[in-house]
Order: sequence, then structure tokens, then C-alpha cells
Amino acid sequence: MTVPFRIGVMQLTMEPLDEILEHAHVMDRHGFDTMWLAEAYPWWRKHSMEARSASALSPILARETDRLAIGWGIISPYTRHPLQIAMEARVTQEAAGPGRFYLGLGASKIFMKAIGVGERVPERPLTNVKEAIGIIRSYLAGESVDVEGREFTARAPELRSDAEAPDWEVPIYMAGTGPKMQATAGALADGLLTPSITTPGFVRYARENLARAAEEVGRNGDDIDLGCTIVASIDQDHDKGRDGAREIAGMYLANKVQNIQGSADVLLDNAGLTLGELEPIAEAMESGGRLAAKAKVTDEILDKCRPIAGTPAECVERIQEYRTAGCTHIMLELWGADRAGQLEQFGSEVLPHFKS
Repeated sequence: MTVPFRIGVMQLTMEPLDEILEHAHVMDRHGFDTMWLAEAYPWWRKHSMEARSASALSPILARETDRLAIGWGIISPYTRHPLQIAMEARVTQEAAGPGRFYLGLGASKIFMKAIGVGERVPERPLTNVKEAIGIIRSYLAGESVDVEGREFTARAPELRSDAEAPDWEVPIYMAGTGPKMQATAGALADGLLTPSITTPGFVRYARENLARAAEEVGRNGDDIDLGCTIVASIDQDHDKGRDGAREIAGMYLANKVQNIQGSADVLLDNAGLTLGELEPIAEAMESGGRLAAKAKVTDEILDKCRPIAGTPAECVERIQEYRTAGCTHIMLELWGADRAGQLEQFGSEVLPHFKS
């Protein structure tokens, strides 16, 4: 691969600000590469967790850290116009400095559902994201914008040369589960972000889609960063180290059944999971919350999710498995007790195995 191998965290933005800041400080101190902000959606309120804005958090985190890069993982153009996204990106770009901000875009099917997309407006997620990328990229480059698209109208004059604004590039990533979204990332984006419950099999599937699409437009597929969201937890004890991963796997497997459904089929197929296995987890989540769902995640189901979980040695081995499959950017979706302590363990006992 021609892009560097990086290890970061997919930070859930349904946690209190002070906790998110604490996590950022630990990551910065231990040399994690990135902190991606998974913008939580209002559905989590059903389970006593409040959604927080990724674009509001990102400049705060950038100013609170020295080396850690901040990523949006992801922002949906269905919730913000691309011109507004570009304006919000300017703030984080300026707060972070060169090389410390990654802009992730995706339709976010659950957000589409929450705001009535498909009811009052047409459902064209691929067109939506493609048009958004073009508008945002032109705006951030200081170019004039004059777009009359199927999804967006956008107009902005060229930025004058004497304007005070950052002039370095912001890499744009796309979130994609299905082949069309992944192919679009291969043709247009600097990187692809995969969803939670990514497995090595899904990494190989995504890498093939990227390579095929990149070749068609004359790009080198190895230049496209593949960021993989992988459920994770760690402890010196094997069972305790899997505990947090079991809980967050339950939360997201329930989410696949309740909110995402058909678009998650390829993800579940590559994990060897069936809806029959997941329905009891979704029912438990609905009736009893995340701890009830966790109790329904058997060892067999958790193993199929291929978490980066267990002892430090087991986490090192699993990260290497993902790297071999073609992942260039590990994004740990960390959960469980004492997450700051878990980050300390990852930083001191796992990361050194992958730092030259």
C-alpha cells in the first residue's frame, strides 16, 4: 500500500464532552494517529444517550491536542447543505492546522430516516454525496462554485487572493457499505470509511471495489486510504477484554436490524451473520436496552464480528489480520468500562508494535 498504516479511534459523539476531551488527551499523549467523530443520531435517545454535533466538537478537540488528527466520521449532506459543510470544515481546518483534519461524508441511512428523506424529498443518496463532494472540494480550494444539480444548488464566488483563509488541502473521505458507494469513493475520494461490524472479509470486498473503480478512472487504488470501523475493547484478562466489544457489537447489530436493514446485507454476509441470529439481539435492545442486547451476543456471534478485543497480544494479532486484508486505517470503536484506561493500554501495549 502507498498510504501509511494508521491506528485511530472512532469516537462516539453520544458521550459527554468532558469524557470525549479526556479520550482525546490520552490518544494525543500515546501517539494515536486519528480521532474520528462518529456523529451520533437522535435514535440513541431511546437508549439514554444524547447525540452531539461532530462539526461543533472537532475544532475544540483540534485545539485541545497537539498531534492527533481529527476526522468527521461522518457528516451527512442530508443534514447540512454542502456550502455549510465547507464553512464548518474551514473552522476545523484552521483550528487543526495542516495534515490534522479529515472530512468524512456519507448519506447515513438512519439520519435519512430521522428527517423524512424518501417521504417528502426523493431518496438519491449516491447523487447527494457525489454532488456534495464536488461543491465542498471546489469551495475549500477557493474556486468559484456555480452548481445546479439534482440534489443541490450552490453558488459562491472565487476566494480573493488577499483573503485570510487556510490554503492547505483537506482530504475527503466517503462512507460506503454497498458496491456503488464504494465505487464512487474509488473514483472520487481520498479514502473510504467502512461501517461498524467491519470484518477482514468485508475489508477484502471493499478493497476490490476500490481497486476496480480506481482503475477505470486511471487512479492507483493503493493510494486510497481504507478506514475500517472495528468494535474493540482490551484488558489483561481475555474475557474482560472482550466485554466491551460484546456490548457495542450488540448495540450495532441491533441497529442493523432496526434501522439500516437491506443496506447492511453485504456487511453481514461477509461476517457470516444471518438475520435469524440478530433478531433476538434487536428485540432485547428494544425491550431492555444495550445490556440486554449484550447478553444475547454469544461467543460465536462475537467471533464472527472479528473484534479487536481481548488481551493486548490478541489485539495486536487481530490488527495484523486487518492490515493483511487491506485495511490501511484502523478505527477502533472502543466500548466498555474505563475507556480512558483502555486507551492507555492500547497506547502503551499495542501501538508500539505498529510504530516504526
